[in-house]
Amino acid sequence: MTFAKYSLMFAPVALFMTMPGSAQSSADKMDRVVAHMQAVGTMSASFTQTDRRGGTLSGKLLLKRPGHVRFEYQKDVPLLIVGDGKALTMVDYEVKQVQRWPIRNSPLAALLDPGQDLRRYGKLVPTSTDEVISVEVRDPKRPEYGVITMVFVRQPGAPGGLTLNGWVALDSKNNRTSIRLGNVKYNGAIANSAFTWKDPRPVRRKS
Repeated sequence: MTFAKYSLMFAPVALFMTMPGSAQSSADKMDRVVAHMQAVGTMSASFTQTDRRGGTLSGKLLLKRPGHVRFEYQKDVPLLIVGDGKALTMVDYEVKQVQRWPIRNSPLAALLDPGQDLRRYGKLVPTSTDEVISVEVRDPKRPEYGVITMVFVRQPGAPGGLTLNGWVALDSKNNRTSIRLGNVKYNGAIANSAFTWKDPRPVRRKS
């Protein structure tokens, strides 16, 4: 594995076939998405990440708003991605490298900040059924921050009546990644200690 090979993430996969037309108004759909985002404090899920060549990786996701996220990959992939509220950190334990960047500079900011103005920065992407709501979020004044398209599916009993099915993201370096979620659970207790990480870099001793 190389550090650049998995450099954050986010290869295009069509989550749902889209087509024009909808019986439910755009305003109603966006209201449902906003209500869902505001009602979710924490989330846990399994995830499958697919790259542009069709290769897949899997793992576990923890999310705690605002700003905390943890992507823990399958055992044979020594890679960890953690958001601690301010920055995203990608740790490659195989080559002992660490990369950090502000959360606000990542398309994941739309997912991690429940207060982000989706009505201002988001637009609905047509889907084949009202059971699915897809929202593309970008800041036109800061295109370098990337784009994320989140896909929600109706689910009675879930926050706002929706569950997050996954997303496709394009980051500032033009890297695309799709994430599909499973076994999603909302608003359980998640300690802040879940968003820490062990630094693999050698300790430099002072001479």
